[in-house]
Amino acid sequence: MDNLISIIAIVAGLILVVASFKLYSSFYRTGKFSTTQFIARVAIFGAMSAILYVVPIFNISLPFFPSFLSLHFDEVPVFIAGFAYGPLSAIAAIAIKTLIKLPFTSTMCVGEATDFLLSSLYVGMATLIYKKKRNLKGVAIAFACSTVVQVIAAMLLNVYVMIPFYMNLFGMTEEGLLAVMQMAIPAIKDISWSYALLAVLPFNLLKDAIVLTATFIVYRSVHKLLRFEK
Repeated sequence: MDNLISIIAIVAGLILVVASFKLYSSFYRTGKFSTTQFIARVAIFGAMSAILYVVPIFNISLPFFPSFLSLHFDEVPVFIAGFAYGPLSAIAAIAIKTLIKLPFTSTMCVGEATDFLLSSLYVGMATLIYKKKRNLKGVAIAFACSTVVQVIAAMLLNVYVMIPFYMNLFGMTEEGLLAVMQMAIPAIKDISWSYALLAVLPFNLLKDAIVLTATFIVYRSVHKLLRFEK
């Protein structure tokens, strides 16, 4: 079953890379446009994202939040890919990151699937809006809309998917999990919406603000280097 999931994921990732190339090439038809160069760039951004996600040194535990909520910067490279080459390119880079991470999974691919969905919603919406409105106002609208959508999706997935799944996977009781949550935030009263509102919501708002700030700084510095010559 795990092999089948991996095969499906690989095929889907390849389709996304090819689709993103087709979309990008339809807007930038020049004699100097290189299919290999474009796919290589998307793959590099995906690999960079995977490194930032997998390597423990790049995962930061924030104070005042449960230890299993950690900050990582894997979305910065895919944001840059999306701003430079379009939303499908960003999603393709996310798919590559997910494929690289699959061999290290400890969640039977459920954690990776959830992360792929949240990152795709977050980065995909922001880069799609920016593609239509390429100015500072467009950046602000893109970041605001994508943050709202991502935070709502994160709360729903935590309450209805991730918490029940992890409790079953690790054999935890509600009382045991609640005790872990309350070690960081004593005000949490239950493992569903109290946890979502007091932990998931503020954590994701803070994480998104940090990631978006990092993305803005990096993209402003390198965006001219990412365009293909016309």
